[in-house]
Amino acid sequence: MPARGKHRHMKSNVITRGLIAAGTGGLALALPLVSATGASAATPAQAPQVTKTAHTAVVPNVQLVTYKVVKGDTLSKIAKKYPKSGGWKKLYAANRAVIGDNPAALRPGLKLTVGTKTLKSTTVRTAANAAPAVAKSKATTATQAVAKSYANNLDGWIKESLDVMAKAGIPGSYDGIHRNVMRESSGNPNAINNWDSNAAAGIPSKGLLQVIDPTFQAYHVAGTSTNIYDPVANITAACNYAADKYGSIDNVNGAY
Repeated sequence: MPARGKHRHMKSNVITRGLIAAGTGGLALALPLVSATGASAATPAQAPQVTKTAHTAVVPNVQLVTYKVVKGDTLSKIAKKYPKSGGWKKLYAANRAVIGDNPAALRPGLKLTVGTKTLKSTTVRTAANAAPAVAKSKATTATQAVAKSYANNLDGWIKESLDVMAKAGIPGSYDGIHRNVMRESSGNPNAINNWDSNAAAGIPSKGLLQVIDPTFQAYHVAGTSTNIYDPVANITAACNYAADKYGSIDNVNGAY
């Protein structure tokens, strides 16, 4: 709380002059003079009190809506099924990383984001007059907590991928991923298979978990790189595919 203003009184500065002669042997007057500083000083106004009022805010939870492409689908047909997608052009723009450069080349199995849905809202209690310095401190702490770092090696790539998978709801364990990576590529993110049937068909297996381009594009997870050789993107897409086909990468013990 601010300290109360202290009242202070200044002593009147009384200057008394002696007698002033007014003529010879005549009348003498005593004239007391009072200085202008004789009034007491004004009391300073007290600083207003700051009241912090708590209130609540409702924060909606939003979830992406996805659609799995089936044979015969076109972007126009899908856009009609999901009006919130905004038409086939917006639908294509939102899913270009998955579809590729040709909007007419829809492959069965592709998972497209077709809109969002709002789940049950969350009520958050906040302080209306929170001090800016405190708010900034909390924001900085939150940012530091989110900015998690990973080692630039196989251990770090697997751990980062597991965090992405957890957010996307993709099952898998460190041991399951590591076991399959060592079998498929010996931990080399730039590995490529140029001799099997996929290679003969022009779509060789690539990266840590030896994924072909169509599979990578179909099961690419948003937020990761679109480069198939990127270690985290390769692992995450492969685990997404394995989850769809086998339940989890942990269930894969051979060619998949």
